[in-house]
Amino acid sequence: MSLNLALILQGSAAQAPSKIAIRYADLEISYSELDLRARRFAAGLVACGVAPGDKVALLIPNLPEFSVSYFGILYCGATVVPLNVLLSAAEVEYHLRDSGAKLLIAHPLFQAAARSGAEAAGVTLVWTGEEALAGGAAFSSLLAEIPVQSLHATQADDTAVLLYTSGTTGHPKGAELTHANLFLNCAIVVPKLLPIGPDAVGLATLPLFHSFGQTAIQNALIAAGGSFSLLPRFSPEQVLEIMERDQVSVFAGVPTMYFALLHYEAARAFNLTKLKFCLSGGAPMPLEVMQAFETRFGVQILEGYGLSETSPVASFNMLSRPRKVGSIGYPVWGVSMRVVDAHGAVLSDGERGEVCIRGHNVMKGYWNRPEATHESLVDGWFHTGDIGYRDTEGCYFIVDRKKDLILRGGFNVYPREVEEVLYAHPAVMEAAVIGIPSPQHGEEVKAIVVRKPGATLGEEELRIYCKEKLAAYKYPRVIEFRDALPKGPTGKILKRELR
Repeated sequence: MSLNLALILQGSAAQAPSKIAIRYADLEISYSELDLRARRFAAGLVACGVAPGDKVALLIPNLPEFSVSYFGILYCGATVVPLNVLLSAAEVEYHLRDSGAKLLIAHPLFQAAARSGAEAAGVTLVWTGEEALAGGAAFSSLLAEIPVQSLHATQADDTAVLLYTSGTTGHPKGAELTHANLFLNCAIVVPKLLPIGPDAVGLATLPLFHSFGQTAIQNALIAAGGSFSLLPRFSPEQVLEIMERDQVSVFAGVPTMYFALLHYEAARAFNLTKLKFCLSGGAPMPLEVMQAFETRFGVQILEGYGLSETSPVASFNMLSRPRKVGSIGYPVWGVSMRVVDAHGAVLSDGERGEVCIRGHNVMKGYWNRPEATHESLVDGWFHTGDIGYRDTEGCYFIVDRKKDLILRGGFNVYPREVEEVLYAHPAVMEAAVIGIPSPQHGEEVKAIVVRKPGATLGEEELRIYCKEKLAAYKYPRVIEFRDALPKGPTGKILKRELR
């Protein structure tokens, strides 16, 4: 079956050509203009020798050029390879080599890593902007005068986006997300979760190179004929200013973003009455943060769950069903989930095991990784590596990452449970719990904590607090205070850097 994800842009441009699609600072781009730029860019790619199925990599923050490039690549039948803008030169080279990318479209802000990586990988480099920098061509030179007239007739199971995993173990792997995966996730799943239409306004501060921001904001709003405002770098003040200025109704973020907004002292001065829907994902949302945010801003947060390999939306708390705070909700339309033990046997409700997913959202495999694909996809079920359980009403709860599980003296300790207790302490701003080697217990529970400004909380005081609220084998014996916790580009705490 023929299907191209770029149909969402083509359709909205045909229906409402003068409607604003993207806002960035003082710039407004209509659907007809975005469509034209993408078609001109597609023609430029073809002129550069890019053929259907070729890979084109993007090293661009949340700027209009990302969306123009993204849809231009799709229009000519090629595959988008979005790269984390924080990658080093060696990492850029790895991704270019591994994907087999033919071109790298990069923002000048990352010219050192882009130029070095592209040169080492032997990949043609294109700089966003009007003028070319050393080692590459200018983005404007690829905007051909005569645009492509029609979308390339890609098949539903052709790879639209090659999305690399975070690489917490070994080298990152490229998840092959098809046109059908992404089309169904943004055009059917998200609108079924939220009643969004042409009047919806989203805020894209989640990186568009990440699956959450890409699907839930850029693609979903374009499919709905709505608009979205771009913010390249998260800042509480700028987020609130844009929300007020552009009358944002849809916000998607990771827990640390909600925490930063919650604790921004001047937040009360902004008018956020148009904000209707808040989505959270990417990491577990601490209950204390969720409840405090909802009380402060008067808007409900819907927490969901997904991975790069699932396009990403797999489950969500839904407006049509009673919300269960602390859960990841119910499987979304067309998706099935189950919990299995170490041998693959399906567990009963309430029993903890690995969460598995099957449906239209599951990738077709890891690029050039047949063994990894075989290990992760078993009889059509994607094994997430997350430990969770289902309750008697079919709602799912994530306990922790399988690899984050701490085995202390033969007992399982789930870091999230300990973190929830830590976040409930009035002097704790942020916390992460990890396992460290212990000659006596195999592993010991360690908490890394950031105190709120002015707090004088000490190790022993916090240890006693946790001991009163947790089983004897769960509370952290080792506590370390830091000024900040390492975070990725989405704001997710990077536990691998704490180990």
